[in-house]
Amino acid sequence: MALSTDQKLDSGDLSPTSRRLLALRDEVLAEWTAQVRRTVKGADRMPQPILINTLPAFHDNIAESLTPGYPRSNATSNTTIASDHGSERARMTGYGSEEVIYEYQLFRAALALVAERNGLALNPAEWQVINASIDAAVRMSVKKFIAMHDEFRSRIAASLSHDMRTPLTVILGSAQLLALTPDAQTAARIIPRIIRNAQRLEHMIQDQLDALRFHRGPRLPLLLSHFDMALLAAEVRDQVNEAHPERCQLIGAPVHGHWCRDSMRRALENLVVNAIKYGDSQPIRIKLDESNERMILSVHNSGKPIPPECSSAIFDYLQREDESEEEGWGIGLPFVRNVAESHGGSVTLDSSAAAGTTFIIDVPVDCRPFVDAPIAAGEPTPGS
Repeated sequence: MALSTDQKLDSGDLSPTSRRLLALRDEVLAEWTAQVRRTVKGADRMPQPILINTLPAFHDNIAESLTPGYPRSNATSNTTIASDHGSERARMTGYGSEEVIYEYQLFRAALALVAERNGLALNPAEWQVINASIDAAVRMSVKKFIAMHDEFRSRIAASLSHDMRTPLTVILGSAQLLALTPDAQTAARIIPRIIRNAQRLEHMIQDQLDALRFHRGPRLPLLLSHFDMALLAAEVRDQVNEAHPERCQLIGAPVHGHWCRDSMRRALENLVVNAIKYGDSQPIRIKLDESNERMILSVHNSGKPIPPECSSAIFDYLQREDESEEEGWGIGLPFVRNVAESHGGSVTLDSSAAAGTTFIIDVPVDCRPFVDAPIAAGEPTPGS
């Protein structure tokens, strides 16, 4: 089954080349992983689910786009997947933009090597699609990566200017008082105050520098526990079908992992409610996949697509799809994004008139190493 961002269930309408490339996904990703760990600075120590990021779906998007006439001209068409890769690299790694670019170059090399190794001959037109996919992904990923770091710097600058004002005021006032007093006892009381606030200021600066080097952004408070995501998704499906009989379907095998059950349920409910609100009368489909230690939970509906120019802003607070009188997405989709990012992952959008609209929550199966969250009572800690 494809992991592409349009929640494709059947590869029967794809070309033989597309189907063969889909079958090579794991081999391509294994080759890419080995090359990246060997040559990209910092990648050798990166956990696999963070390293692999959104690349399984990107690979399958490339495979789809190799089919002539398929409604995806390249792997980044109709989807935010490349921007989400850049965002996650900014939030979850110590990479610079050079490493982001190099990873995509290595992906191209890994795909070519595995195709040749397996006797998959790609013609010039197919290579043109692959190159266009990777080049577009580089542009979109780096643009988002830089934007995220600019946002981090703005937050840090605001934090520094606000939080440092208090210790600086104390230091300045104490120093002025010290300059005016000849009394040794008074000076003995003032000097420790200056030292304490100077140390506090030093710690603030160090904390902000650490955040600038490795900043995951604001995250939700989570309570992690071990459960089967398929059971949670089935609960949401059944809840929807009580009000809208046979409207919601669930496909996919069980995926057991560590997540925050409450926030994941609310995120999935938000996506399903939006699918009911903005989709047509066709069934809504929840799909569950697992790949490279990541859980991929998607919600698909048919109907009016989301315009490409709205695909990024749709995750911002108080944004709406259009100017209709129907209630907008408001806090719902930004909350979904915050849930995914708080679990160390991403949320991706894929929307077109031909394929419908799919939202994908893509997070590590075991989120415990990647979030600052309490563990539910009785849960083992990572590595135990």
